Amino acid sequence: MNTYCQDFDKQKMDRLFTLIEENDQGMGSLSLFSEGNEVYQHAFGYASIEDNVKANSQTKYRIGSISKTFTAAIIMQLVEEGKLTLDTRLSEFYPQVTHASEITMEQMLRHRSGIFNFTNSEDYQSWMEQPIIREELVKKIVSFGSAFEPGSKYEYSNANYVLLSYIAEQIEEKDFRDIVQERVCEPCALNNTYYGSKISVENNEAKSYTNFGEWELATETDMSVPVGAGAMVSNPTDLNRFLNCLFSNKVVSESSLAKMTDIQDGYGLGLMQVPFYDKKALGHAGGIDGFQSNAFYFPQEKVSIAYTTNGAVMPMNDILIGVLSIYFGKDYTLPEFKPALTLEPEDLDEFLGVYSSPDFPIKLTITKKGSTLIGQGTGQPEFRLDAIGPTEFKFDQAGLKIEFFPAEDKLVLNQAGRSFELTKE
Repeated sequence: MNTYCQDFDKQKMDRLFTLIEENDQGMGSLSLFSEGNEVYQHAFGYASIEDNVKANSQTKYRIGSISKTFTAAIIMQLVEEGKLTLDTRLSEFYPQVTHASEITMEQMLRHRSGIFNFTNSEDYQSWMEQPIIREELVKKIVSFGSAFEPGSKYEYSNANYVLLSYIAEQIEEKDFRDIVQERVCEPCALNNTYYGSKISVENNEAKSYTNFGEWELATETDMSVPVGAGAMVSNPTDLNRFLNCLFSNKVVSESSLAKMTDIQDGYGLGLMQVPFYDKKALGHAGGIDGFQSNAFYFPQEKVSIAYTTNGAVMPMNDILIGVLSIYFGKDYTLPEFKPALTLEPEDLDEFLGVYSSPDFPIKLTITKKGSTLIGQGTGQPEFRLDAIGPTEFKFDQAGLKIEFFPAEDKLVLNQAGRSFELTKE
């Protein structure tokens, strides 16, 4: 028997989420499984602020790229059934994609195909909330061309998994919605997991939020856009059921699972590997609109964790480290949230503008909402900058610090130990 689940400090875990909720640091839901059984569940915050609906243990969230694990499992089933091989070329289905005759199914599953990631395109935000048909999205993917030679390196691209889900639809002559239901959700008894559509609060689905000083409704991507790369809806309990089902060979065969968990450059087939102290977990992370999600399984310990949020200020990683530290009995001090320094709206005016540098890949636009400073990179969502000094600001989720030098019309951006100087245009 696994000793962890017997004696972890549930009150400390509860306290962590109470602190997050009381300090407006996040909203969401967490589930922990040990040996296939749920040992902890906690939902907090709102499913819909506008409707005053609190989240509960059954509330469902968009899970973004965790959908890729479902899609990879479906592709492996099709391989097992002889309908595809991992070496099948993309040209059999979409010869119009650059390098299609060289690109294999396995390269797409591993993000080694070179197919450009369309969600990074400059105009993506302008069309992601509109319905799109297969032909149109394929045309867009084709138009962006190739980012590198197939097989030469790993670079995450949603286009891979959109195309893989289209390929599954063509082989099965069914909508992906039905394929995932029949091939994964039903066999694993996932009653709260399905291909998403427009968010329905009545169906206990959460809306998502950003926080620029207060919670505001986020964008709502149309689910015809991400398909098998990010269109699934679930909750943490079901995500843990899915992981336990997958890792007990009930979704794919033992040899298919071995292939999926063969990690190269941190990624397998629809699975990524993350460390926690001396332990290793396999699973996936996701992000879509204001939603973020994580679902990971520790094979040695037979423990799994799933966390979904529909509004995040405290970085997801910090929350997961807290949860796992408490669960596995590691030293952990509960966070103290110091109130951000409040500046007057007029104090921010000298920082506003568009900043760029030849050394920095995107332009950074600085605006304000009331007394909150807002940053936005080219083609990316807005983010809140919290003041830590009169000219210094931070965005914890991305580990970002910015210092402004208004007299010189410049800013210095620090991230991941690197520093960039950007000048106001």
